[in-house]
Amino acid sequence: MKDADTLQRFLFENSDVRGTFIHLQASYQSARDRYDYPESVAQPLGQALAASTLLSSTIKFKGSLILQLQSNGPINMLVAQCDDQRHIRGLARWQQEINGESLTDIFGQGRITITINSERNEDRYQGVVGLEGASLSEAIESYFRQSEQLDTRLWLFADHQQAVGLLLQQLPGEAPDDSFWQHIETLGETLTSSELLQLSPAEILHRLFHEEDIRLFEPEPVSFRCGCSRQKIASMIRALGSDEAHSIIEEQGKIDVGCEFCNQQYTFDRVDTAALFANHVSPLTPDTKQ
Repeated sequence: MKDADTLQRFLFENSDVRGTFIHLQASYQSARDRYDYPESVAQPLGQALAASTLLSSTIKFKGSLILQLQSNGPINMLVAQCDDQRHIRGLARWQQEINGESLTDIFGQGRITITINSERNEDRYQGVVGLEGASLSEAIESYFRQSEQLDTRLWLFADHQQAVGLLLQQLPGEAPDDSFWQHIETLGETLTSSELLQLSPAEILHRLFHEEDIRLFEPEPVSFRCGCSRQKIASMIRALGSDEAHSIIEEQGKIDVGCEFCNQQYTFDRVDTAALFANHVSPLTPDTKQ
């Protein structure tokens, strides 16, 4: 039986190949329930959420990994984010009906951007490549070939209830075992969407690689959680400055701010806004004596 909302790693003993499974259920539903997504938009969003979580598992960092697609097609913007605590969130914007299942049918022409935001700002990294391939999986594989020079295979599927994925990757080394990687890659290509959606990681590993010595690690929990808060919105309003904030109050009677990721609405009335600046007084700089 599959563990809902978990990431589970494994490795092939005495080799340079590792892998990771992802299974999203309640977290996927939380993301798609924030907006009235048609199924043709919700499922690519689920695949992107699975992908961002898998990609975050390949690096050691404190911060967040953001997968973003921008394009001129039916889905013109898609963002999926996962942080080092396995908290995910995502959203999609679409402008027309989707007719077809290929990457071009869904997104048209565009680019894929992967950003790693570390808690230490100096460690920020961003890679950008064109949207290439027949599927989102192939587009991300293309990113790894061009930007990371790492042999990587990715399988991503989603239906109306769950989003799943499998990542296989050959680690960098002085003498990579290319023949073993090709062997594992060939076996991985026999995986079907129904198997990944229905079978547990242990069952899939036995089905694909029963002749190999594999270490399967304990599953790690994944959950939907948005990073927005009233405190963060308050800081953003303070950044506008007192004059600008009170100008909005005079014009609209309140300040309304919505989070695109979770659709949470934050309202600051005249009293709230006055309190923001009354409680946030900058210290006076003492006069310099000559």
